[in-house]
Amino acid sequence: TLKFSCSFHFFIAATRSSINWHLKENARDHHTSKFSSKELIVRRGQAFIISFNGTEQPEQNLIFIAETGPKPSKLAKTQATFGISSTVSKDSWSAVLQSTSSSSVSISISSPPDAVIGRYKLSVQSTLSGTSSPASLGTFVLLFNPWSSGDDVFMHNKAECEEYVLEEFGIIFAGNKNRISSFGWNFGQFQGDILNICLSMLDRSLNYRQDPATDVSHRNDPKYLGRVLSAMVNANDDQGVLLGNWSGNYEGGKSPSSWTGSGEILQNWKKSGFKPVRYGQCWVFAAVLTTVLRCLGIPTRTITNFSSAHDADGNLRVDEFYDASGNHLDRAADSIWNFHVWNESWFSRSDLGPSYSGWQVLDATPQEESGGIYQCGPASRNAIKEGDVDLDYDCPFVFAEVNADCMYWNYDLTTGKKTLIFSKSTTIGQFISTKAVGRDDRVDITNDYKYEEGSKKERDIFKKARKKLGLEDKFDPTAPTPQETDQKPDISGKFKVDGLLEVGKDLNLILILANLQSDAKAVNVNMTAWSTVYTRRPIHEIWKDSISVTLSPKEEKQFPIKIPYTEYQQQLTTDNTIQVTALCHVEGGIQVLVQRDITLDNPAIDIQVLGEAKVNEEVDVEVIFTNPIETEVTNCVLQVEGNDLLRGILEIGVPPLKASEKSSTKFKLIPFETGPKHLLVNFSCDKFADIKAFKMVNVID
Repeated sequence: TLKFSCSFHFFIAATRSSINWHLKENARDHHTSKFSSKELIVRRGQAFIISFNGTEQPEQNLIFIAETGPKPSKLAKTQATFGISSTVSKDSWSAVLQSTSSSSVSISISSPPDAVIGRYKLSVQSTLSGTSSPASLGTFVLLFNPWSSGDDVFMHNKAECEEYVLEEFGIIFAGNKNRISSFGWNFGQFQGDILNICLSMLDRSLNYRQDPATDVSHRNDPKYLGRVLSAMVNANDDQGVLLGNWSGNYEGGKSPSSWTGSGEILQNWKKSGFKPVRYGQCWVFAAVLTTVLRCLGIPTRTITNFSSAHDADGNLRVDEFYDASGNHLDRAADSIWNFHVWNESWFSRSDLGPSYSGWQVLDATPQEESGGIYQCGPASRNAIKEGDVDLDYDCPFVFAEVNADCMYWNYDLTTGKKTLIFSKSTTIGQFISTKAVGRDDRVDITNDYKYEEGSKKERDIFKKARKKLGLEDKFDPTAPTPQETDQKPDISGKFKVDGLLEVGKDLNLILILANLQSDAKAVNVNMTAWSTVYTRRPIHEIWKDSISVTLSPKEEKQFPIKIPYTEYQQQLTTDNTIQVTALCHVEGGIQVLVQRDITLDNPAIDIQVLGEAKVNEEVDVEVIFTNPIETEVTNCVLQVEGNDLLRGILEIGVPPLKASEKSSTKFKLIPFETGPKHLLVNFSCDKFADIKAFKMVNVID
C-alpha cells in the first residue's frame, strides 16, 4: 500500500504540469479543430484521450470526478464520479485504460450522449490515499454532438453537419417577394473568444440568475437551451446581446444593416461589461443566434420568410389600415413585414413525439412575449405544417407568420369607423428561403411550412388551426361581416415597374386601372409614396398626387408615375424601401386599394483578388466602386472582414468621389489557413448605406 500511496503522491504533484490533453488528436476526432483554444473542447457521447505521469495498476486505485456548474451534484447530473472499467458505458461517464508504462498512463474518457454541456472541471483521486482531496487535472468544454447517433441533435447527413455546425460563412436573403436579394454574413463561431462568450451568455440568462443549479442541470436539452438563447440574444428582459431598433434613426449605435458578422457584436457585448449592443433587426438577431447555437454544436440555419405576418393579437388575421388619401396608417399592432428572418435548429422532440422531431423554429427577434419574456420557440416545423398549433412552443405565432389572412381596412380618422376594402388569404408566407448545403444558392422551403397556397388541404389546415385556438366558435367583433368579405370590386388595379429600381435613379412606375364592368365608372384616385423600414412601417412621406378618371366599359388605362431621385433621396431609410399606394374611390362601388412595396438596389461594388492566395504570404485585394449619381459622395468608408484571411475588422477611409468617378481601394491580406474562405466588404457613404459584397478566396499552401 505504501508503494501505491507514494507513487500517487508523486503523480499528484506532477499532474498539472504533465497532463497531456492530446488537443490535436481529440479535436480532429471530435470535429472541434476549428476552435483556436488551448483548452480541450470535445463533444458528448464520444471518447477522448488524456494521459499523465501516473501510477502502477491505475485500474485499482483511480477515481475521476467530472463536474460542471456552481453546485455540482450526481442527482442533477452535473457531477459524475467514475473509476476505470474494462468497457465504455452507454449511459454514464466512464474511463477505460488505453495504455500504461512505468511512468505514464493513457486513459480514454467517455461522456453519455445526454450529458450536460458546458465547461467541466476534471479531477482524479486515489482510493488508496485515504482522505486526501482530489487533484485537479484542469478544465475542458463539452459540446453537443450531431455526429453521434445517441445525441438529440444527431444529423444523419454529414454534409449537413458540415454546413449547419462547422460552416462559418452564411448567406441571408432579404428584399421583398418581387425582388429577392442576398448578402454574406460571417458567423465566426470558432473565432477567438466566441465560445467563452456563448458560455457566459448562458450564465447571464434569467433562468440561471433565478436558480443556477437547476438551469445548469437542464443544459443537456437542446429544446431548453434554444429557448433560453432566443431570449438572451435580444436585450429585452435580461440585458441580452442586442437592442432592437426599427425607427429608421440609429443614432447612438450602429445601423443594423452595417454589421457584416456576429463576432464584432459578441465581442462588443463582452467588452462593454455585457451591455446590450446597439442596434439589431431581425437578420442580426437570427445571425447571432446561429453563431451561438453552431458554436455549442446544435445544427442551425437562418430562414427568410417573405411577406411575413406579425399577428399581435393571436387571431391568425393581420389588419392594415389606410386613410382616405391612401396613407398606410401606423396604428395597428399587426403588421406584414417585407421579410423576416428567424432560425431553424435540428433536434428531436421527446416531449412531443418523433413526428415532430427535425427542424425547429427559434426566433430571437423581440416581437411578442412568450411565458412573460421575449423569447420564441422551439416550434416544430412539422407541427406548423399540420396546423398543430396547440403544441409547445409558440406555434400559433409562427403559424400566423406564414399563414395569416390579411384584411385591408379604410379608417376614418374623424369618426373612427373602419370599412373593409378587401381581404386576402394567399399573401402571407412566400418564397421561404435558406442557403443551400455546400453552395451559395437559395433553396425554397415554403412547402415544408405549408401545403400549396389556395389548395383545399391548405385551407383545411388553416381551419384546423383556428379551431384548436378556439377562434371558430368565438364571436369576433373586429372581424368583417360575410357581406363585406363577399363584395366584388368594379375595377382592378396594379402598379407596374417601368425601368430600373436603383438608388440614384428616378423611380418610374405605371398605374394600370381596368374597368371590370360593362358600364362606365368614375374613379377618384389618391396616391402616396412613403419611405419605410423593411417591416413596412411608414417613416417619411415622399410624394402624393391625385387624379380623377372615367373608365369606359371594360376599358384599361395606364397612368405613368415618376418620383425623381431628388424627391426621395433625403427620405430613404438604410433599407432602401418605398411603399406606393393608390386608393381608388369608385363612384357607387367599393374602394379598391392598389399597393406595391419597392426595394431599390444599391449600386454594385466589385472585389478582385490580385494573384494567388497562399498561407502566410501577402496578397493584394482591390475593391472598385463607381459613383453612379450626378453629385459628389463623401464620408466614404470601406469595412472588410473574413475568417482566416485577416484578424478583426479592417476599416479604410476612401476619398470623396465626384459624379461618375471610379474609386479603387487596395489593401493586403495575409491568409493564415488553407481552404475556401470568404471575404466580406461593406461600403458606405453619405448617399448610399451599406453596399455589401463577398468574394470566395481559395487559399493554398
